[in-house]
Amino acid sequence: MQRLLITRRLPDRVLEAARARFDVTLRDRTEPLSAEELRAALRDFDAVLPTLGDRFQADVFADVSAPRARILANFGVGYNHIDAEAAKAAGLAVTNTPGAVTDATADIALSLILMTARRLGEGERILRAGAWGGWGPVQMLGTHVTGKRLGIIGFGRIGKAIAKRCHYGFDMEVVFHNRSKVEDPGLPARQVEMAEAMASDFVVVAVPGGKATHHLIDADALGMMKTTGIFVNISRGDVVDETALIDALQQGRIAGAGLDVYEFEPKVPAALIAMENVTLLPHLGTACLEVRENMGMMAVANLIVHLEGKPLPNLVNP
Repeated sequence: MQRLLITRRLPDRVLEAARARFDVTLRDRTEPLSAEELRAALRDFDAVLPTLGDRFQADVFADVSAPRARILANFGVGYNHIDAEAAKAAGLAVTNTPGAVTDATADIALSLILMTARRLGEGERILRAGAWGGWGPVQMLGTHVTGKRLGIIGFGRIGKAIAKRCHYGFDMEVVFHNRSKVEDPGLPARQVEMAEAMASDFVVVAVPGGKATHHLIDADALGMMKTTGIFVNISRGDVVDETALIDALQQGRIAGAGLDVYEFEPKVPAALIAMENVTLLPHLGTACLEVRENMGMMAVANLIVHLEGKPLPNLVNP
């Protein structure tokens, strides 16, 4: 039976499915693999089921000249923590879990839009602190969401799911920027240049992580926003230059932000924590049991297909 390393605890149903086909070693800790653990994973196991933060970068593969592992079945759709090209050169397939995360991540984007626009987190903090003095006509006035313009950066599965919710649920006008031409957006939405998308009332970033999108949202991009604009990131933390975002918020160049991901997770800058016009979530994008089960079962399915020598359905480094 092939040896499989699972780098974090997964739902019981997923672990049971994995143990039915593999000799499983479960690393039951929350922090990412250390430098030595990364190298040991390649040396000592036939397969690895890693996740966010397990940085299988080129230097790791370079240090293990003849890896025993033949597949990294990533738990999650984003795999920017894995150098897929270096993995391929070392003889490892890399897979991910697309589709399983789409709706849950889109739901979090809507949550961040509403929480930031309507000052919901701030309001709850006031109430819990015993500082609410009662209802008043001008108390905690926020930003109306219905009917506003939404700009989406990245129009893949998740971007389209966000657009669907905002257009049909909140009657929002949708514009989007995407690197390639989108022939059929699937709903009334216009593909536009980056500057026009960033100038929307609400901007949501939904691009994949990786070298191509690192700091895509920098000071220049944030400078394209309106002073009344609200920025939301549910993609990957390093897509945004966090220092530039903090500066834009502190200088009042944008009205607020809603974040589920951070450039140096789990570290969150004190400057962001101090701002009431920023909604901060601890990377909850897919944090629903049924979603995490679906992600895990997809990762295990990739492992089983690889074990059986069949074509991988979710291969990201062909």
